[in-house]
Amino acid sequence: MREWCRGRSWAVRLPLLAYFAWVGVRQVMEPSCWSLFAPLNLAIHEAGHLLFRFDGEFLCVAGGTLLQLAAPAASAAMFIRQRDYFAVAACSGWLSTNLYDVGVYMADARAQALDLVTVGDPQGPIRHDWNYMLGALGLIEHDRSLGWLVRQAGLLAMLVCLAGGGWLLWNMFVAERTGRKAGGDPP
Repeated sequence: MREWCRGRSWAVRLPLLAYFAWVGVRQVMEPSCWSLFAPLNLAIHEAGHLLFRFDGEFLCVAGGTLLQLAAPAASAAMFIRQRDYFAVAACSGWLSTNLYDVGVYMADARAQALDLVTVGDPQGPIRHDWNYMLGALGLIEHDRSLGWLVRQAGLLAMLVCLAGGGWLLWNMFVAERTGRKAGGDPP
């Protein structure tokens, strides 16, 4: 990966890593905080309900969360194949925002205090995904604990983003400085 860092600009990637650091702190302080990823995450979540409609009610309801978590993972796999390691780190930050969203939603299963949206009829009944799924699984009384665990997974994903992304940026910076010293400072 150090070789990959040669010739790549740390300066153009630094604002994205700084944004993820800011989001990470905000998520810890207020788990339901909004980020630039929120509209994308919600759209993917709702598309997941439509995509997984084919195999019964439980999978249709779970499909929102499944696709919401699969999108950053699939994106990371694509970037691994393209050998864009900083983008892989960024996908971990994106996954973190999704895990926090899911954890907050899961912890709300009994209270059902969150405002919900639907891809169906907005005048019709809107079902709380996690109230339904945890109820069907007999785990409804553990909603807050499970939500906390998912948020901790989100914190871990953000730490991977920041540590991996920071390590890559540092190596880009070092490679740039080493290259300048070897070739002389540009005019």
